[in-house]
Amino acid sequence: MKRVTAIIPVRKGSQRVKNKNLKPFADSSLLEIKIKQLKKLSRLADIVVSSDCDKMLAIAKKHGVSTHKRGKYYASSEATNSEFFANLATCLKGEHFMYAPVTCPLISTETYLDCLEEFEVNDNVVTVAPVKHHLWCEGKPYNYTIEDSPNSQDLPDIYQLTYGACLISKSAMKKYRNVVTPNPTFKILNEIESMDIDTEFDFMVAEHIYEKINNY
Repeated sequence: MKRVTAIIPVRKGSQRVKNKNLKPFADSSLLEIKIKQLKKLSRLADIVVSSDCDKMLAIAKKHGVSTHKRGKYYASSEATNSEFFANLATCLKGEHFMYAPVTCPLISTETYLDCLEEFEVNDNVVTVAPVKHHLWCEGKPYNYTIEDSPNSQDLPDIYQLTYGACLISKSAMKKYRNVVTPNPTFKILNEIESMDIDTEFDFMVAEHIYEKINNY
């Protein structure tokens, strides 16, 4: 069985939702909810909260999980995703990682367990969501033609990465400077589990759904 370390990345400088990681969410916070979700997974070898924020690291310690004090540059918007991922892979211990950001609070325990099972036989498992919309790119239709426009359910299979759970070896994360390799195995999520909080609107909707699911 692969020994997997879960990484929860959080930082002080949230751009679109101020103090997103610690902002009250369903009588808790996104950070505490994610820690509690992952602690239900007995198969994990470790859970690490990576942050530049002492308050967030203190919360991690309070809940009995490991911490990584992230360097200022790698917690800033100046660092690219590639630089950030490469730094995590270099700094953190473990042979295999599951990248699990707090911004996806609606992923179920069952889905995490499915991803861990899939990772036993595949090198890279990534959560995705289907995109069934008529898309345009650079002034042109991207996934259909004007003269032959199909019903939305008949559009080509295009997927967006949700980053809700990305499982990868440390060596591959270093090599590709990413949590996604050229040949990922997709774990397709439904509309609820695939929700990723980027905006204030996302935050409000996710909180409402979370409370409804958990009978608040």
